[in-house]
Amino acid sequence: MTATRFRELTDLQKEVVRTAREFAENELAPHVEEWDRTGRFPRHAVDALGELGFLGMLVPDEWGGSGVDTITYLLALEEIARVDPSLAVSMSVHNSLPTQMILEHGSDALKERYLRPMAEGSMLGAFALSEAHAGSDPAALTCAAERDGDDWVLNGAKAWVTNGGTADVVVAMARTGGEGAKGVSAFVVEPGWSGYSVGKEEKKMGLKASNTAEIVFSDLRVPGGNLIGESGSGLQYALDSLEAGRLGIAAQALGIAEACIELAIGYAKERRAFGRPIATFQGLRFMIADVAAETAAARALTYAAAERKDRGEPARKEVAMAKLLTSRAAMAAALKAVQVYGGYGYVKDYPVERFFRDAKVTEIYEGTSEIQRLVIASELFAE
Repeated sequence: MTATRFRELTDLQKEVVRTAREFAENELAPHVEEWDRTGRFPRHAVDALGELGFLGMLVPDEWGGSGVDTITYLLALEEIARVDPSLAVSMSVHNSLPTQMILEHGSDALKERYLRPMAEGSMLGAFALSEAHAGSDPAALTCAAERDGDDWVLNGAKAWVTNGGTADVVVAMARTGGEGAKGVSAFVVEPGWSGYSVGKEEKKMGLKASNTAEIVFSDLRVPGGNLIGESGSGLQYALDSLEAGRLGIAAQALGIAEACIELAIGYAKERRAFGRPIATFQGLRFMIADVAAETAAARALTYAAAERKDRGEPARKEVAMAKLLTSRAAMAAALKAVQVYGGYGYVKDYPVERFFRDAKVTEIYEGTSEIQRLVIASELFAE
């Protein structure tokens, strides 16, 4: 059961799905368990994604990317997530957030210096918005940037940065003005600069092979030309980019859900109880039917949101709905898969245990489910 069941794909999309699936099954699947156990970030696998063109999918070819539509990108991301959700989130963040902010609002000099190598896969990007006390409320961030001649000097710390300890380039938000959203600006910074350091690396319940770290700025001097767009507009740029980011997490959640459904069905056909395969028991069949229907509905909504975005139509509500429902479907599918496996589902010898741990964070990062409900409600009541 795959995404192709619900829509006719173009020849390009079929080729992208085939390439992503073969890469995931041949290059990732044999190592996923080890990466999860050791918490090792597979940078060589990220580099391989770049060589395949999967790190510049939403960037036009004039800047080194492939410039595909959003659905084609989501199809590739779902295939990676179906095998390795940890690598999928690195791919999602890179494609959706730092590249898009530089593409949409950066100068040509920034695009040449950073966007082109990011799209070509030779530089891995990170997105630093959240802080320890400014997660769901990013307008409360306190990381500060002060003007010093032609440069900016940054001081503060950013939390929960995906790729934070391994990125080659980081788009960071810092306060350049007064309180609130309009006092925040966005900068491109490099980890090798003096005053940049990686703080605590988080030990997570799931996505263990995805590097998540604190970033600390101590008198980090940033050239004036590395300001993205206009001073004071950084938070709005970041929130706009989060639409693409949330669709990326929706695709990650769909991949997790699809993997759990496939694993549950396969195990149910093999496992016997009371003299017959457990797949013949109606209670189990209905359980899997429910999560398959929920996943299909969530996928359709995700594609609809992506199509609205590509047409240039407002999609804030639809994107929030897609993120809310796909993360719910991922959790439901993982929970049912563990239940189908019984005691074996609770041990690390079987992949459903890992998918269960990986699924939970899709309800938390890039906007919790509660934030998605706030977004949906605000859009509905504003109509």
